[in-house]
Amino acid sequence: SQPVLGELTASQVTPDSVQLEWSVPEGTFDSFTVQYRDAQGQPQVLPVDGGSRRVTVPGLSPSHRYKFNLYGVWGRKRLGPISTDAVIGEGGSWTHHFPLAAMAAAEAEEEPPSQPRLGELTASQVTPDSVQLEWSVPEGTFDSFTVQYKDAQGQPQVLPVDGGSRRVTVPGLSPSRRYKFNLYGVWGRKRLGPISTDAVMDEDTCEPPLSPAPQKEKPPSQPRLGELMASQVTPDSVQLEWSVPEGTFDSFTVQYKDAQGQPQVLPVDGGSRRVTVP
Repeated sequence: SQPVLGELTASQVTPDSVQLEWSVPEGTFDSFTVQYRDAQGQPQVLPVDGGSRRVTVPGLSPSHRYKFNLYGVWGRKRLGPISTDAVIGEGGSWTHHFPLAAMAAAEAEEEPPSQPRLGELTASQVTPDSVQLEWSVPEGTFDSFTVQYKDAQGQPQVLPVDGGSRRVTVPGLSPSRRYKFNLYGVWGRKRLGPISTDAVMDEDTCEPPLSPAPQKEKPPSQPRLGELMASQVTPDSVQLEWSVPEGTFDSFTVQYKDAQGQPQVLPVDGGSRRVTVP
């Protein structure tokens, strides 16, 4: 039986981000996609796991109205959208059509007890064009995290991370370049942090210091990629599936160029074997 999307609601988390929540009254979806336009009018797409019922959309602009559309992906079909509007106001004020009870509950969340605390952020190079970030949370729990940095062209990038994660791989970086990464913790209506770390990409640092080049090229039990297949899900999305005949990978990245010729990078968990590109 075909799953059904319920309602989509928005609540302000910080002056530059919004938390979206939705319901699924019947059935289950393979994944979701959130679509909206940024302050410059450029379309943005945020893929979400099928088991999630909320996501934080970061990098928004104050005094700007946003319309968010959420689609549910089920097999080869994309159902929806369900939509909601949110206006980010000056100084963090905002407007949205909420029942009074929900407004009062949101106000009560401003000063909750036992505020969580961010620890340290560290970076380790995974490849010449990616970095793995790890962080600690000595006290409490966060709803989600966001990693912010600027790419080689100086454009700000935002990478949302689930609240249960303590590490993430940042792909699409450039060798021989210094990056500064800021990590924020999102807790209810507050954004805490940042904690920061720097990383310099160097083509030589990808070599293990005590391992000769031939061993680097053919390490023992190296995992192997199989075939990549594409099947059309909707007129504006594609589902990619791939195989891993041997070994396991830490993560995957899908790279492509959009209709405007802009490079796009989609990080995928190492346990996944398919992803929908919306």
